[in-house]
Amino acid sequence: MGFEWPWQYNFPPFYTLQPNVDTRQKQLSAWSSLVLSYCRHNKLYITNVMEIQESPLFNNKKIQRKLPLESVQVVLEELRKKGNLEWLDKNKSRFLIMWRRPDEWGKVIYSWVSKNGMTNSVFTLYELINGDDTEGEEFHGLDESMLLKSLEALQLEHKAEIFTLNDSKGVKFF
Repeated sequence: MGFEWPWQYNFPPFYTLQPNVDTRQKQLSAWSSLVLSYCRHNKLYITNVMEIQESPLFNNKKIQRKLPLESVQVVLEELRKKGNLEWLDKNKSRFLIMWRRPDEWGKVIYSWVSKNGMTNSVFTLYELINGDDTEGEEFHGLDESMLLKSLEALQLEHKAEIFTLNDSKGVKFF
């Protein structure tokens, strides 16, 4: 199934950040929502600013409009303020996009563990995100750094414990 673009995507003024504060805030909210939906649909977790600026997300070839780099950075910074983005370098060129926050992923994973009677079970991180048992689950293929953040959230709730064994990480669910 293809990605469904919102109506604003084909509206040329959407690609110019508006000077009016109220209009700009609505526009940034629409861009934020679009970025999260697009990344969720395409299962994007880690990307870089230049790559995403050239992608269909910010570059609508149909109407020949592209969000300028400075504006892309404003949108990404808005996502960071909302807790949906984490910069991975000082230059702010690579980032982790969190269309689901770690605690939300933790709930999804723990729900799967509970539903399948796997509490008190031990898993490697690889098994959770690439294993046959998780095939078809929403967290299958999840970026490992996001998985770790999610498991750390579960650990804070005393629902899981992360451990390291022979240079690889594992988790036990309670």
